Amino acid sequence: MSAIKDIAILVPGRMLDYALKRVESEFQAVKLPSGDPSLVTPEMADRVRGIGVMGRITADFIDALPKLEIIANFGVGYDAVDAPHAVKKGILVTNTPDVLTEEVADTTIGLLLNTVREFPRAEKWLREGRWAREGGYPLTQTTLRERSIGIFGMGRIGQAVARRLEAFGVTIAYHNRRPVEGSPYTYHSTLLGLAEAVDTLISVAPGGPSTEKAVNAAVLKALGPDGVFINVGRGSTVDEDALIAALQEGTISAAGLDVFAHEPNVPEALIKLKNTCMLPHVGSASQHTRQAMGDLMVDNLASWFANGTVITPVPEAKDLALRLAKERK
Repeated sequence: MSAIKDIAILVPGRMLDYALKRVESEFQAVKLPSGDPSLVTPEMADRVRGIGVMGRITADFIDALPKLEIIANFGVGYDAVDAPHAVKKGILVTNTPDVLTEEVADTTIGLLLNTVREFPRAEKWLREGRWAREGGYPLTQTTLRERSIGIFGMGRIGQAVARRLEAFGVTIAYHNRRPVEGSPYTYHSTLLGLAEAVDTLISVAPGGPSTEKAVNAAVLKALGPDGVFINVGRGSTVDEDALIAALQEGTISAAGLDVFAHEPNVPEALIKLKNTCMLPHVGSASQHTRQAMGDLMVDNLASWFANGTVITPVPEAKDLALRLAKERK
């Protein structure tokens, strides 16, 4: 452990306090205000062998650290990290899957119910004294009853969402890059085809070029005027202007959003709409789950420097992780 304690791990930008304290206790932690390559000093370039990060890591930043061996990403989504460039240079990239799956799935169901049944607005009605003055909260136009739900992204979280939805007696279908082996749900080879078959679309899809603005005007129109859109994946997967127009014009009925295209900046047009339920990206934001994510991030760093293996390499880095592990034996 003493050898590991001497290794410099760079933490650019914000980091969960719990995770930062673990880095500081097990390594030589080096802090930077952001992942700006111009902030990298010659000493950092000579010493830093690992990164623990919650934000963006560009190719230029990676190139500024010639001794870098591993980038440990805090979060299951790692689209902010230039993983292909890192892997090309022989640098491992890890993320924190599984430990947040159930929490995000719980949040998804809560957001769906809040959106179709307007529970936050009903609570506000009570707190403002309107129940006593004006009577019961108006009946909601939407409900979960008899809905058909499509899931965009049937990975770990998508499957956990689907398992929960089964208890509500709704029909479930999905779109993925490829069918999930053994899945009991109906598969659609295109997102548009899925949207045409359902009235509720839940996006759990990751970010990146392949999903950029995948939920567009045509997909939203296919959901129909009773349609509901829920997004707990990445804001980049949605054409936000098209979504705003669809909500304003009644192309769809409502939307529940936990993620946005330019966080933390949410378009004023979305905020003003009454047929939206919005959260500040809190899908996994419990102390329990965030600490588990922090532990996995640091455990990946510790495992690499202790024995040459990592626990959860991202898909692009799996072959590299196997090759490097063999070389270090």
